[in-house]
Amino acid sequence: MPSIMEAEKKGILGTDVVCQIGIVCHDLEKTGKAYAEFFGMECPPVSESGDPERVKAVFNGEPSDAGCRMMFFELGNIQIELIQPDEKPSVWRNDLESKGEGLHHIAFIVKDMDGKLKKLDAMGIALRQKGDYANNSGCYAYVDARDTLKLTLELLENYAD
Repeated sequence: MPSIMEAEKKGILGTDVVCQIGIVCHDLEKTGKAYAEFFGMECPPVSESGDPERVKAVFNGEPSDAGCRMMFFELGNIQIELIQPDEKPSVWRNDLESKGEGLHHIAFIVKDMDGKLKKLDAMGIALRQKGDYANNSGCYAYVDARDTLKLTLELLENYAD
């Protein structure tokens, strides 16, 4: 199994630019209002994760119809995503129940998602959940890098890029 240092030399993700910080919460509107006030901006609109048939989410290797409500704050070069999961099993619900509200992931935009996931798996960084964007313009994957990097990573692949 390649070490983190070996992968770092090769740039396992092909980027070192964090594009998003994800935060799970129980009350999206309350948390969104606090962020909007903190940043001195209007609350962004609430987004829904989308139709499970279109998203085709897989959680811990099993098909999942879990969803979430989201709010996206655009802050210069980084986006803060607030996530309020529904009650169905998902990476968001699992982490909210086991760790409480707060940091969920940092995200990177990648190319060749499947190739990146294979490399990460070979390093012991396992896939937790994946799915397509609701508008079919890309896909996402959450990987468990807690043992090595001490957090969950999200990979985002935009098909138009």
